[in-house]
Amino acid sequence: MLILASQSPRRREILTMLGYVFDCRPACADETIPEGTPPGAAVELLAERKARAASLTAAPADTALGSDTVVVLDGAVLGKPADETDAARMLRGLSGRTHTVYTGVALLKGEEKILFHDRAQVTFYPLTDAEIAAYVATGEPMDKAGAYGIQGRGSALVEGIMGDFFTVMGLPAGKTVRALRRLAVFPAGEGRPPVKNTPILPSVDLK
Repeated sequence: MLILASQSPRRREILTMLGYVFDCRPACADETIPEGTPPGAAVELLAERKARAASLTAAPADTALGSDTVVVLDGAVLGKPADETDAARMLRGLSGRTHTVYTGVALLKGEEKILFHDRAQVTFYPLTDAEIAAYVATGEPMDKAGAYGIQGRGSALVEGIMGDFFTVMGLPAGKTVRALRRLAVFPAGEGRPPVKNTPILPSVDLK
């Protein structure tokens, strides 16, 4: 069984879209990161902590999937806003500029582990104070890294993306499918290829 160690509706939506059958088990994990940790390494670390927490209740044949996303602007990590004022502050900083979104993924199956991250660059249109206030008033920014959701009303703020749209949404689709195949986890209805064509590696870095 595939176990998603997250309560994120975006990640559930992506896995469902990709055809996976999974059990959702939100995991509480330490989210502190050592100072100076690069964003890519940070999201991998947090993803692994979540996956390990979920794997505590998993069977040996189960695969736990943890994921974490951060927004980085000028080297500073933007997490979820503390309140509406904080959300507006973040959006003013992103206005008219390009930032980077990092999403890390951890897959744990027994003694096997795959860690990787992906990144995408997102450019915002210049935003007026009225636009920012109207978007914040929808409530959508409040549980999103960087104070916006690209799959919702926040899409109207985005001028362009370089990279995987789903990385910005919270789970890089293509890389995740390929990593799961290495652990012999397939979407529903997908034929299982011969074992000799799908080697399972103990640890793979897909960066």
